[in-house]
Amino acid sequence: MDIINFSEQNSIINQYMSELRDKSYQRNRLLFRHNIQRIGEMMAYEVSKTMDYKPKTVTTPLGTLEIPLPKDDVLIATVLRAGLPFHEGFLRVFDHADNGFVSAYRMYTNREHTEVGVHTEYMAAPSVKGKTLIICDPMLATGGSMAASIEALQKTGKPRKIHICCVIATPEGIDVVKQALPDNATIWCAAIDPGMNANKYIVPGFGDAGDLCYGEKL
Repeated sequence: MDIINFSEQNSIINQYMSELRDKSYQRNRLLFRHNIQRIGEMMAYEVSKTMDYKPKTVTTPLGTLEIPLPKDDVLIATVLRAGLPFHEGFLRVFDHADNGFVSAYRMYTNREHTEVGVHTEYMAAPSVKGKTLIICDPMLATGGSMAASIEALQKTGKPRKIHICCVIATPEGIDVVKQALPDNATIWCAAIDPGMNANKYIVPGFGDAGDLCYGEKL
């Protein structure tokens, strides 16, 4: 299994990450969503390099030529609601892809809010059988929501390949998700942070992605 960490490379993604993390930039909700989208677009481009291609003859006004086009049947899935702008970034690149949506969210299971469970109550997706499945969620903290989403989606069929894509992950979350994935899966991260605080938020992270994109929830 491959784990790609873009923070180990020099790229413009690091600038977008610095703005996402900066609490002064976070006051601009539009900019926050836009940076999430841009990271999604760039990550999708990198994922596209791993796919299989076949030549197609294209007719121009002055002749014909062969262009290699992706063979993969792509399905992009995301976890509501924080994953929506990240999903949009991927969809701008894979604009012919099918789409899936999973409602999986954390629930604190003790009064101190230090123990977390995950509840999955809704899914809208076609079958993933034989497809290249991309699951994109900005935050991979405990890994519980992502593991639950993988399990729910795979009930519709066996995908050809799975890509797990996130903006920030923790080593603990990656370990949990790896147990739910086949050996040929790939985990893509814009950054991997050291860990979580007592309330299971990524540190240093950037806070709650859903709240920063769309406003606080009850």
